[in-house]
Amino acid sequence: MLSSRPPQTTEVVVLVKIEGTLEEIRAMFLEGAKQEAKKTAKAAGKKTVQKATSTAKKAVKRAPSAYNKYMKRELARLKKAHPRMTHQARFRKAAKSWKSKKGGKR
Repeated sequence: MLSSRPPQTTEVVVLVKIEGTLEEIRAMFLEGAKQEAKKTAKAAGKKTVQKATSTAKKAVKRAPSAYNKYMKRELARLKKAHPRMTHQARFRKAAKSWKSKKGGKR
């Protein structure tokens, strides 16, 4: 007698190791997404794909603030002066010095 149970399915997961910088990997995936969108649009009979290309636009970066500039200089100075100090401790010290220099030359 035949069993009335449905056939079992098996999933196969393929892992791929990708090497490169974050920017290179992002560009690679973006290019793949664009190509996939173009294939889908072509199959649908459309000439261009607006959604895939609109996400590719890069955001305009803001200029660093006075605090950002100060922290960059101060962290570099502290790292040179105290190479064994942890980054967290250097950051805490630099932030405290920023706070104490209100209105002064930063």
